[in-house]
Amino acid sequence: MSTIVALSTPMGRGALAVIRLSGPDSIAIAQRMGLSEVEDRKATLTTLTRPTDREVLDQVLLTCFRAPHSLTGEDVVEISCHGSPAVVRSIIDTTLELGAVLAGPGEFTLRALSNGKINLAQAEAIRDLIAAQTDAAVKQASRQLNGELSVALGPFNEKLIEAIVVLESALEFVEDDLPAPRIQQIEQELAIVSAGVERLAKTFAAGRLLQEGIKVTITGRSNVGKSSLFNSLIERERAIVTDIPGTTRDTLSEAIDLEGIPVILTDTAGLRETTDGIETLGIERTRRAIGDSDLVLVVLDGSTELGPSDHDLLGETEHTRRLVVRNKSDLPGFAASSGCMGARQPINVSARTGEGLTTLRSAILASLHNNGVEDGGLLITNARHYDLLCNTQRELEAARSALREGHSEELVLAPLHNALRFLGQITGETTTEDILSEIFATFCIGK
Repeated sequence: MSTIVALSTPMGRGALAVIRLSGPDSIAIAQRMGLSEVEDRKATLTTLTRPTDREVLDQVLLTCFRAPHSLTGEDVVEISCHGSPAVVRSIIDTTLELGAVLAGPGEFTLRALSNGKINLAQAEAIRDLIAAQTDAAVKQASRQLNGELSVALGPFNEKLIEAIVVLESALEFVEDDLPAPRIQQIEQELAIVSAGVERLAKTFAAGRLLQEGIKVTITGRSNVGKSSLFNSLIERERAIVTDIPGTTRDTLSEAIDLEGIPVILTDTAGLRETTDGIETLGIERTRRAIGDSDLVLVVLDGSTELGPSDHDLLGETEHTRRLVVRNKSDLPGFAASSGCMGARQPINVSARTGEGLTTLRSAILASLHNNGVEDGGLLITNARHYDLLCNTQRELEAARSALREGHSEELVLAPLHNALRFLGQITGETTTEDILSEIFATFCIGK
């Protein structure tokens, strides 16, 4: 097994950088670079030098972790040095001269998986934790990293194995068929497992939104204050705002954090009749953004009567998840009426003064929580896990159907073995090398 090395902190200039080595020669390489005394799991201040000419590389804090008590289960050395790219490059180059090789994407985590320090679901949670941009995403990744998904799948595996053992034993050692009450009991236990798998799979709708971000599109006719509202919600001047209709020609997106939930907010071109070719393209993109969004904010000008474009848009979005927002509540002509073609109570705001924005943010969150986006329970955030859970449930239902129809044990056991294999692929117990390579290719170098 080779000794690998990589920078584990982001590339670029900074106060500190951390270089990690893992493998059988890690400690020996550190000693050849100047480490005089090896104290396990204790940071040591030492000066690293290049063995060939004794040139000083940097004064560093160096920590050794002996196998198997380390991140990867191998000997690991972590070097905390100054964050100059030149210093980092010279230290890594020296380790390469001494026999180390550059790590591939996710190779440290892959070695931890291979050495039984974590399972595959936890390895993927490390990637998700690094990519998390909000508190809610961090909580979900941390739950999976702590093994909560593995714990949730444990009872399903146990029930499947129990059913398989009974059916295999009946096939091999029992001359008569299993009694009807025992078959009924197995079918009921499989029904419980199937319901549990289905319940877990259904959380992916919320988990996907939490992982990828909820798409909220702001739409309305020209000059109702969409861009002003967009700027107010993201709390900075991102979109150009003028009194000239049609200023916004393209979609403009910005990520914001609403109480730990990632929201991708998109400002769009105003919907109106126009002969301007560029504006027409912008309006086409607006309609695509509406179709792709998880929530639409339909913005109306509350200081004027509703026009044909307003009525058309309200009709088009009637069956879309939406919030109706009446802007310009600070103007004298604003009427606090609620009649919007049968829409539920609209939200009155002023993008200029900020009045009503707290209510609007709360309404956006309430709409998203109706989708199940909350941190009260474990959510499936990984599409691979979701597909495997769906496959598991399909095989369980096939096994239950075979039992109810009185088929032989062989026809029941085949889908049960498939279901057990699919569950094992989530945690890596039955995952092929090709799938592992594809998963770890998405990791960053140094992790």
